[in-house]
Amino acid sequence: MNSEKTVHPVASTTAPITSLHSAGSHLQTQDHEVNLDAILSNPLSIGEVGTTLTDTQKNYVLKRLHFDALTSFEDLPPECTFIFEKIEQMSTQEAVEILKDAIKEHGDDVNVKEHDLDLWKELVDYNAHGFHHPDDEKKSESSIDEKGHQVKVSTLSHDAETSSNDPSTGRPEIVDWDLQVRLEAVLVAYWSPYPEVRAVTLPFDDPSIPVETFRVYLIGIIWTAIGAVINQFFTERQPPITLDMAVVQVFLYPSGLLCEWILPKWKIKLWKNWVIDLNPGPYNFKEQMLATLFCSVTGGSTSYVSYNILMQKSELFYDNKWVDFGYQVLLILSTNFLGIGLAGLIRKFAVYPIQAVWPSILPNLALNKALLTKSKKQNINGWTISGYSFFFITFAASFLYFWVPDYLFQALSNFSWLAWIKPSNQNLAIVTGFMGGLGLNPVSTFDWNIINRNKPLTYPFYNQTNMIVGMFIGFITIIGVYYSNYKWTKYLPINSNGLFTNTGEPYSVRAVVNENSLFDNEKYQEIGPPFYSAANLVLYGAFFLIYPFHFVYEFGMQYKQMWHAMKGLGAALKNWRKSTYEGFNDPHSVMMRAYPEVPEWAYLIILVISIVLAILCVKVYPAETPVWGIFFALGINFVFLIPLTTVYARTGFSFGLNVLVELIVGYAIPGNGLALSFIKALGYNIDGQAQNFINDLKQGHYAKLPPRATYRVQLLSILIASFIQLAILNYQITGIKNYCDPYNTQKFTCPNTRTFYSASVLWGVIGPKKVFDNLYPTLKWCFLIGFLLAFPCIALKKWGPQKYVKTFEPAIVIGGILNYAPYNLSYYIPSVYASFAFMWYIKNKYEAWWQKYNYLLSSGLSAGVAFSSIIIFFAVMYHEKDINWWGNTVVYTGYDGDMVGSLNATESAPDGYFGPRKGHFP
Repeated sequence: MNSEKTVHPVASTTAPITSLHSAGSHLQTQDHEVNLDAILSNPLSIGEVGTTLTDTQKNYVLKRLHFDALTSFEDLPPECTFIFEKIEQMSTQEAVEILKDAIKEHGDDVNVKEHDLDLWKELVDYNAHGFHHPDDEKKSESSIDEKGHQVKVSTLSHDAETSSNDPSTGRPEIVDWDLQVRLEAVLVAYWSPYPEVRAVTLPFDDPSIPVETFRVYLIGIIWTAIGAVINQFFTERQPPITLDMAVVQVFLYPSGLLCEWILPKWKIKLWKNWVIDLNPGPYNFKEQMLATLFCSVTGGSTSYVSYNILMQKSELFYDNKWVDFGYQVLLILSTNFLGIGLAGLIRKFAVYPIQAVWPSILPNLALNKALLTKSKKQNINGWTISGYSFFFITFAASFLYFWVPDYLFQALSNFSWLAWIKPSNQNLAIVTGFMGGLGLNPVSTFDWNIINRNKPLTYPFYNQTNMIVGMFIGFITIIGVYYSNYKWTKYLPINSNGLFTNTGEPYSVRAVVNENSLFDNEKYQEIGPPFYSAANLVLYGAFFLIYPFHFVYEFGMQYKQMWHAMKGLGAALKNWRKSTYEGFNDPHSVMMRAYPEVPEWAYLIILVISIVLAILCVKVYPAETPVWGIFFALGINFVFLIPLTTVYARTGFSFGLNVLVELIVGYAIPGNGLALSFIKALGYNIDGQAQNFINDLKQGHYAKLPPRATYRVQLLSILIASFIQLAILNYQITGIKNYCDPYNTQKFTCPNTRTFYSASVLWGVIGPKKVFDNLYPTLKWCFLIGFLLAFPCIALKKWGPQKYVKTFEPAIVIGGILNYAPYNLSYYIPSVYASFAFMWYIKNKYEAWWQKYNYLLSSGLSAGVAFSSIIIFFAVMYHEKDINWWGNTVVYTGYDGDMVGSLNATESAPDGYFGPRKGHFP
């Protein structure tokens, strides 16, 4: 702290809050509980807390907690008061043991700051080799750690307190061992070892706060319905527009306040002890969080099977006339509820472990905290604006600005300036083009909707760096494949996710299937096989590589956690009466023990009902899918659920099982695109939905929501969202002109469904045997390459120089290649810039500012874009009111706007077509 802000005791005006004091163990739930109303109504001053500490020591604690920027120390934030109390209660011996356990548990944790880990080690080493008594510390200026290195130790004096060295971001330094070891241990034992989590959570809980109220259900149902409409409507736009959860939270807040104002204060008795309190006092942050989880089922996305249904119903694809509303209901409910059934079974390794940070959920928690938790005024690097005001200013600025790149000057969104230099140069467009090329462009957009594609203010910086390295590897590979004309790729657009005939035209599945949508060899011998673009070919190779690689690598690196997770899953199934909290002693799991758990059988019942619905779906309708396919999808998800979920929870990176499932099903049920699509939807959506619900459970875990309340709102939300999504989808198919046309003027080009359709044709109707044996035989070697590549990566990660390899995540590197076709580098390079600025530079140099504003900035920008895009679409785009000028038309000019292959099959290919010769089609 600066010297002019030295803390001085303030005279006590009220008695200390006795409800805060507890002398129990940090492993006891009661030791983490407070009476929040009492604390907030009687805030303590700096003079009333930490009475055994000196002013200088208090200053140091405030600086470590980033509360040194408070403009007044008379009313301390409750979390600050709580930490002071726990520091006084904790013994140095207990603190050392806590830090020893933390070092062992987080030694290889990529999300723990190196600064913190080094400090813990120095504190423990100093205790072992140089500390005897607090008075002796003043006589010693250095100590020898266990490695023989000299550790500098100085006495915490007023001079030390005025040092510019920030205890959170500066060089790890022991200035007061007794204080620091207790402070660090308290942060680990009562809050979190991760600054990201400390920024969005509280170190205590008050179980008496009302949570599952009538207000939550009322506003949750309304905003779930609105979210389902908007996210389904725009999911097939490129790029998509989503009603982000940040926007929903912004509207939930005034909705909750409105309910508090207008609802009568009535209590309605239903049955025995069941009482509904329509208006139980002020709308609180736990109600807001539960309402957010209620709506999050539709948060920013739609059900995966919407692509399946659209593909089957649309005349552009399969055009199955029998796909009625009954089939759609069975399909969407079975897949969605299968996901929640599995989510409950994987809590042991996806929710409760402290390493399962789930970076993607942190902005939601930050916004919730800013909206409903009154913060004290601070001056952080000259910034005094409250988090609440900062969010709404960011939101308003983003809302207004997005009109420019989205409508008035669209070239700022797709800023393909390199390709515009010479639009007639196809090679330039291929390398740098935003629309149809590979997007190598250092300044590619001024549109937050694109900059935010890889969540640069949410995911860790190492996620971005690993991902962009993978994208550059993919870029070089695709260029090599294309310009060598490997497998006739030069006849096709380089970065398309579509399928093409041997003359370069779009491939229609109806030309090679019979009336039951099954493979017709006679028709096929006339048309020939479909072909992939260079980018799509490389993307599939990366998919085949990543499955064996990730499975081996994740088990090789995280075998202890994997084994623990597998035992936990087995124990949960075997001893279903056993507590799911057992074995987890981190502060948030300890606090959650205050709430009754959802029993395992409640999730198993959902699982069974979902399987029954899926069986009805394939038995009642001509889905051409065997029942065993449903159990196959369930089984393969169990195999991959642990390695997929743990890496997602740790890093924010995920990928689906869709490609692996379609490959296996293509072999097992050849010539059947419908069966492949059905089983693939199950195979992907079980994991995808399970991870989505795990997201919700983890948010509830951090916010201390009763698990049974979260369970109930999830079930109701799925039911509501599923029916609304189906209604919107059916309207779109018939109500939007040229829906899914590649040149749709409203950008409804259906990139997701087109990818889904292409896969069903090549791997389902045509089949992987023809692909691997004849069309693309190199692809099958990718499995072996992925398997073998895992071992050197494990060796490098384990025994390489930790300074350089700690944040090396090879699965994310391979995952970067998966971002092509139809997206490209232009969609992801800007994310790296933003991430470097906020998740590396500002986070490391100005952590206090980062903790207060970073996630709010991300939420505000995303909320402004989402709200603005919806207004723009319905106000000026749905009924076309185009502004035709260079800034809006240049993106569609030249080769970049209409990419084709460098070679024309009818002109340069033998007999006017490329590939295998007629009469010899595989």
